[in-house]
Amino acid sequence: MIIKAVKFRKDGFYTQPFVFGGEEGAEKFDPTVRYRGSLQNYLIDTGDEVILVDTGLPAGTPEEVPDETSMVYTGKDISSYMEALADLGYKPEQVTKILLTHKHSDHSGELKSFPNAQIFLNEEEVSADELQGIPNLVPVKFTDGAYYNFPESQKITDGVYLIKAKGHTNGNSLVIAEKDDLFYLFEADITYVDEALYENKLSIVFDDLPAARETLDRVREFVRNHPTVYMGTHTPQGYENLEANRVMDLDNPVETVFAEVDFSEQKATGIYVCSICGYVYDPAEHDGVAFEDLPDDWRCPRCKQPKAKFNRA
Repeated sequence: MIIKAVKFRKDGFYTQPFVFGGEEGAEKFDPTVRYRGSLQNYLIDTGDEVILVDTGLPAGTPEEVPDETSMVYTGKDISSYMEALADLGYKPEQVTKILLTHKHSDHSGELKSFPNAQIFLNEEEVSADELQGIPNLVPVKFTDGAYYNFPESQKITDGVYLIKAKGHTNGNSLVIAEKDDLFYLFEADITYVDEALYENKLSIVFDDLPAARETLDRVREFVRNHPTVYMGTHTPQGYENLEANRVMDLDNPVETVFAEVDFSEQKATGIYVCSICGYVYDPAEHDGVAFEDLPDDWRCPRCKQPKAKFNRA
């Protein structure tokens, strides 16, 4: 089994209130503390199959333009997701299965580029707006019972499991692959940065807070009791852990490297992008109404997050 990261954005950041404030409130944390951010998904090559864990942003998604008030910045383009996949030496027709952790477009953005792949996802996600018109969806009912301390799982192939992990969205899942006596845990937005796992903090983005807490508790219990390489989507720590084959030790955190951000040369276009689900607000498509002129209580049409979660593009 070969596991690789499909890297498509770098040099982003996530502020401490965003990644820690889900239960105690964002106001309890320091907005000037910015943890490193990136965007990558993952590929599992079993030798018989090529399996993707999520499929990146849609091609053409504009880069955001953050400022000092931005809670989240997903980073600068390295390439499109499909270009990043090609750079790893894979073609779309080689992909046999896609394991979708959840509906948001930074995870589901290129599903349509893999018409021959079976797309496995929690059955509760199938009706999501982002997934309409996509063929080959395989709704998962998690009928294979418990996987260690996770109550509901589905075996995808030998050594690869889709695990119900509700909270961030109501249909959120995680993936675990077993290789060489290690457990490779692919998580998407259960935590945005590894510091949240060490500190036992939830982000401020969730559909179901009690479920998100239960999921994080189960993840921490699993990591504490099994040698686990922990691989997130939104931080370079995800692929750094993979490349180092680093086993997560909750009692001995890896030293934090904070994000370095230069706000001085940013230019805006009037377009805004939701940093949570990737929805693009273009005034030209909304009767010329500037984003700044939208009501204060306006929310993202897709993921229902408030205006504060949007960045200029």
